[in-house]
Amino acid sequence: MVNEAMRKLGAQGNPMRVLFEYGKKRAAVIGAENVLDFALGNPSVPPPARVNEVIREVLDGPRADSIHAYTSAAGDLDVRRTLAKSLNRRFDAACRAEDLFLTAGAAPALCACLKGLCCPGDQFIVIAPYFTEYRVFVEGAGGEVLEVMAEKDTFLLDIPAIEAALNPRVKGVVINSPNNPSGVVYPSENLIALGDLLRRKSAFFDHPIYLISDEPYREVVYDGVQVPWVPHYYENTLVCYSYSKAISLPGERIGYVLVPPAMDDHDVVYQAVAGAGRCTGHINAPALFQQVAAACDGMVSDLTAYTTNRNLLYENLTAMGFECVKPNGTFYLLMKSPEPDAAAFSRRAMELDLLFPDTGSFAYPGYVRIAYCVPTRRVEMSLPRFRKLAEMYGLTPAENG
Repeated sequence: MVNEAMRKLGAQGNPMRVLFEYGKKRAAVIGAENVLDFALGNPSVPPPARVNEVIREVLDGPRADSIHAYTSAAGDLDVRRTLAKSLNRRFDAACRAEDLFLTAGAAPALCACLKGLCCPGDQFIVIAPYFTEYRVFVEGAGGEVLEVMAEKDTFLLDIPAIEAALNPRVKGVVINSPNNPSGVVYPSENLIALGDLLRRKSAFFDHPIYLISDEPYREVVYDGVQVPWVPHYYENTLVCYSYSKAISLPGERIGYVLVPPAMDDHDVVYQAVAGAGRCTGHINAPALFQQVAAACDGMVSDLTAYTTNRNLLYENLTAMGFECVKPNGTFYLLMKSPEPDAAAFSRRAMELDLLFPDTGSFAYPGYVRIAYCVPTRRVEMSLPRFRKLAEMYGLTPAENG
């Protein structure tokens, strides 16, 4: 016998990855150039040149003999000191090396926070639409998911709806800004209102309500948009970060949890995060890429291609009659399905070898997510197929309002 819940997760797989695997099989039949895959948030632009330079310097440097050895479980101390200085310079974060716990990306960071905080009967609020795996992570930690819908049309935090959901069993709220899949960045006034609410409810329930801020897209923004530093607005915030998106290192698996020094019972919370990592098999984050993260923190890949792709898609799709949410962050475009069943719409697009997931697994039915972190040529080749889709549904620009 096996754990049936785990078996089901393994059998079903992440919907985006299932579509991605379908695309690879289809490419073997008709050629990769004929499959227009927008399923996965897999950055297509290379890392900044400095990243590869740092890798070579570390491999050839004075620590070359030990670079592949174990580090401290929390991460190399010098690395954490360097990261703390970077965060303090960039965000006035007032953090220290001992506030950082390095992980193999943002997903393990989230899991360590959730498992470290969760006690039997605890609930965690997630804001829909949300990254598919949040439910898996919360339930895997032994918690219960409470879904709260974002504001209609704006996709911002709906503060009254969050307040209505808060109850004594809520241990934390998970937010993601810039948001996957909507591309929305929560402005400071939205975060101020959330912080005020959580502070007031924490006092009322006589226990902290933690805010877990998932920030792998922090630097992937457009048009001069600034992403607020969430701990400035609420002291009991844990920050989860990854270098996967901003500097195009998704396969290298490096990130961190920040437990800010202003947090209530800071040392207890930090120890719980570390213990949760230990419980799930964490030994240390990849040693080589700890050094890379320290040297490259704050760098950003060239976003020009993403900006071009975003504008090409948004302008052309809305001109065809599709209704889209213009993202000011991430590299995802949320598009409303022209029929009530977005999964059926996604399947119809597959007939044209145009691949994108519906947002049912993001707890927000009726939309599809287009990951435009792809070569611009793919976007250009997709436009005639999107036009054919629009014609299939009888769309006209006037219907887009």
